[in-house]
Amino acid sequence: MRLKDKTAVVTGAGSGFGEGIAVRFAEEGASVLVADINEDSAARVAQAISDDGGRAQAFRVDVSDTSQVKAMMDEAESAFGGMDILVNNAGIAQRRGPMLEVTEDEFERIYAVNVKSIYLTAVHGIPLLRKSADGNIVNIASTAAVSPRPGLTWYNGSKGAVVTLTQSMAAELAPEKIRVNAVNPVIGETGLTEAFMGGDTPELREKFVATIPLGRMSTPRDIANASLYLASNEADFITGVAMEVDGGRCI
Repeated sequence: MRLKDKTAVVTGAGSGFGEGIAVRFAEEGASVLVADINEDSAARVAQAISDDGGRAQAFRVDVSDTSQVKAMMDEAESAFGGMDILVNNAGIAQRRGPMLEVTEDEFERIYAVNVKSIYLTAVHGIPLLRKSADGNIVNIASTAAVSPRPGLTWYNGSKGAVVTLTQSMAAELAPEKIRVNAVNPVIGETGLTEAFMGGDTPELREKFVATIPLGRMSTPRDIANASLYLASNEADFITGVAMEVDGGRCI
């Protein structure tokens, strides 16, 4: 098993990409703290992992709140003895539309969840990663960071920040042998799909899929497999990359 005896904290793990990552990591032997703002969703995923023979615990967290992020890291230490892998997956979308129609409150929430959360998990989580022999971070960014579409300007910027933070964190933490990488998914089958497309109709889906050379949207399993590789010892000489998992979208 590729993550045997490892402990992972996965944020936004109650659905979508985060659920896929939590389940895949557990399949490969990791103990997983399934963290999500929706407590019921987190509990469902953790129970499913346990029913399948894995080890998981649910935890409710708003990743934009420092006290809650600290509590999450404290829970990882008390429940599993520490943390080897941190997956910053929690994120929210900008509903597609003109950039000037996004309210200030909406803008601030996008950056609080998508960007500030990485600062907070670093502040409260890096002390745990320093105690691990294989500490590493996987940030879930987006193809929007490197090939932005109109209508998602503020979201694009937040994911651009995730990629830049990934690279800078990787450089700064390398002397401590803590790796930091990112995954850039293309649009996928998640709870955010409708917001990204500005609706959800067969015609809209066809329009978006037409921009993906391999001819489909991403799936949670696609993103989970990429995250698994980056988090595993197979990638122990890889840090600071933003891996596009996009069916060729960014070619």
